[in-house]
Amino acid sequence: MEEILKQFASGKIDIEEACKELKLEGVRRVKDFARIDVNRLYRTSIPEIIFAERKNSADVADIAVALATTKNFALISRARAKDVAEIKKLLKKQKDEFEIDYHAVAKTIIVKKRGYEFEKTGKIGLIAAGTADIPIAEEARVVAEACGCEVIKAYDVGIAGIHRLVEPLEAIINEEVAALIVVAGMEGALPSVVASLVNVPVIGVPTSVGYGLGGRGVAALLSMLQSCSPGLAVVNIDNGVGAGTFAAKCACRKELKRP
Repeated sequence: MEEILKQFASGKIDIEEACKELKLEGVRRVKDFARIDVNRLYRTSIPEIIFAERKNSADVADIAVALATTKNFALISRARAKDVAEIKKLLKKQKDEFEIDYHAVAKTIIVKKRGYEFEKTGKIGLIAAGTADIPIAEEARVVAEACGCEVIKAYDVGIAGIHRLVEPLEAIINEEVAALIVVAGMEGALPSVVASLVNVPVIGVPTSVGYGLGGRGVAALLSMLQSCSPGLAVVNIDNGVGAGTFAAKCACRKELKRP
């Protein structure tokens, strides 16, 4: 982009050519099956995230390497071990240039240039009701960290033993977090409880954990949507990515307001 603007300023290209080049600069084509949005991070404060589910692993690898080469890193959600194998195969000749971090619980992969560090934007809190909710909570954590957040977490503090919530919630709030992600399955009551106790935005994440009718996350989702605790926003079932990115935007805005 800087080079295009320099060419325009020096008179080497006219305004029409500069506009054309800038439009092309925003999207990079990967073979004949993908177009990566290379400027999304600058435009929205959130990087492009590659959704691996139902994609061919070789295609996932091509997109990830192209993005990491262009933007220093690539984040992949709903990833599988076979995706890691394909990425390693593609990076075989560049193994010293890139690092690969596969988180099997969160089902995420981060491919980044060796030594690259995510720019810090602020702090968020992350709470999971039960152990079964941890995979979605970890997805949110990885995504938020890739967006620059420091994540302070507490797991297995659901309302079946409400006394477990007090100490970790107090510790998180004392860290002056910009937002709280609360992940819960079953009846999904924990986000409403937390929202009634804190003065920061709460993002509720219903998970597909539970028994019988509504046990695939529907009961938790409806419970959160019907919450009478103000200040609670809700993402879709098992959507750790959506929660992580929204919390990151809250953290980014808080940092911008600091003197």
